[in-house]
Amino acid sequence: MTERALVAGAAGFIGSHLVDRLLALGYEVVGLDSLLTGRRENLAHLSANPHFTFIEADVAELPSFSNDRFDWVFHFASPASPQKFLAHPIETLRANADGTRHLLALSEKCRAKFFLASTSEVYGDPEVQPQAESYCGKVSPTGPRSVYDEAKRYAEAFTTAYGQHRGVSVRIARIFNTYGPRTDPSDGRVVTSFIHQARRGEPLTVHGDGLQTRSFQFIDDLLDGIVALMRVEHAEPINLGNPDELTVLQLATIVRELVGSRSEIVHRPLPKDDPRRRRPDITKARQLLGWEPRIGLHQGLRRTIAAFDRE
Repeated sequence: MTERALVAGAAGFIGSHLVDRLLALGYEVVGLDSLLTGRRENLAHLSANPHFTFIEADVAELPSFSNDRFDWVFHFASPASPQKFLAHPIETLRANADGTRHLLALSEKCRAKFFLASTSEVYGDPEVQPQAESYCGKVSPTGPRSVYDEAKRYAEAFTTAYGQHRGVSVRIARIFNTYGPRTDPSDGRVVTSFIHQARRGEPLTVHGDGLQTRSFQFIDDLLDGIVALMRVEHAEPINLGNPDELTVLQLATIVRELVGSRSEIVHRPLPKDDPRRRRPDITKARQLLGWEPRIGLHQGLRRTIAAFDRE
């Protein structure tokens, strides 16, 4: 019998790529998305695929799946970029609170395995470098980013409780900065913003002095990590990210060179609670999953730029 998966957040950047990967692995997939921040065009290429069904619905108001059977339930439904979750704070909190509760209850009913897309944001503005899963983070519960940081921390706690007390087989991936085709050009993510600004010949906007660091992984590497995590029984969070760290200013320079742009780099004030450093410790992923990123930054950026050119 063909395995079936429900992907909440299917029209998002990562969610839509996950749908493609699951279909390639032979799953039947039901995609769920409210389209608050997800984009229907991310799934347009699947309109004639008989193994994919799309439902437009809010995960916080989950529709009835009384007659459905699922082997996997994936929770990727949440605004994820600062620009989006700050514009939709209540929806972000509800997606990760009510949405997580509904999807875990569905997993329990269907005896399905549950996969939570968590985030490196649970580490806040970290005081420990790099961040291992054992680090509890430095997060403000009332700061502007708390609507996402704390929502994901709560979702992790809820998922862990269902795993320990309800017998649901759960996975938690703490996803670090990821880029690639289908990123929403309006969501404010730094890679996407730099590429589009450089292509239009506009100034590249760097917040603060640009010396804050990030670690960027290409979408295909993340998907490999997700699939590897599906194949092991491990309920504790696992970092999925690229440990290669570089400054935002370095990233701007690389993107400008790859695009072939003469755009100047301009500086704007640093947003409140913006983390100064972000770098994953992926020792656990290497040991348990045999996984680590394989696509270098220049290669991934070239593929992303080419995709944006085609679009």
